[in-house]
Amino acid sequence: MTDHPRHVLKVSQLSASYGDTEILRTLDLDVPPGKITVIVGANASGKSTLLRTMSRLIVPTKGQVLLDGKAIHQTPTRELARTIGLLPQSPIAPEGILVDDLVRRGRHPHHGLFSSWTRADEDAVEHALRATHTTDLAERSVDELSGGQRQRVWIAMALAQQTEILLLDEPTTFLDINHQVEVLDLLVDLNRSRGTTVVMVLHDLNLGARYADHLVALAGGRVHVSGAPGDVLTEDTVRTVFGLESRILTDPTAGRPLMVPIGRHCMLDGHASQRGEQP
Repeated sequence: MTDHPRHVLKVSQLSASYGDTEILRTLDLDVPPGKITVIVGANASGKSTLLRTMSRLIVPTKGQVLLDGKAIHQTPTRELARTIGLLPQSPIAPEGILVDDLVRRGRHPHHGLFSSWTRADEDAVEHALRATHTTDLAERSVDELSGGQRQRVWIAMALAQQTEILLLDEPTTFLDINHQVEVLDLLVDLNRSRGTTVVMVLHDLNLGARYADHLVALAGGRVHVSGAPGDVLTEDTVRTVFGLESRILTDPTAGRPLMVPIGRHCMLDGHASQRGEQP
């Protein structure tokens, strides 16, 4: 793990809009450096907008995103790209590009106009391919891959960038549960071995609670509650943020909170069976 001072990312009184529609409303968020932060919330709560604004893809209407106390819009683009990496929700690859070439693009922020490819660059790409189990895909066109394979390749490109802060919008999209866990375990390895600050949006509350050091629940474009998963993932939070009744148990494998949703047709009433069967 790195022993030098880590970069600090902070959101202060942030508002952001799409057209005339305000999405984020005077939002404040301190990202714990060297930790894994997971952002959850209902659809249209502002999760992706927050991540895109934190990476400078969206210009806020009010407030600011601060990197080490300096507004990111005052930071040179290449310098920012060496510090903050982003995996957006639906990235688009150039037509016909090979996997190896796409992953190599993660090294661009580390090169000047006339700098040459180094052994360190090669090692970073090879490690990223191995870590995401995409080495055997290196010579294939990204266009030919399945959704799950493509998602792992994009994660490999983000890893090859070797930034100290990594922002990921739904990194487990298109992945089956086995690969979801593999990717999240990989991000934990990255966090523990390099001290990388990870901020990611997840739809799955239980995976979020399992892998987060810091859990953030958004509602109405603001932070409803944030903190340790055990403090954030409560029945009241699920009810307020998602409009869902639930029960919170303890995950028997991770010791983290486990949310069990309550549906109209999946409840036990005394000794009644599930799905509406009568006792």
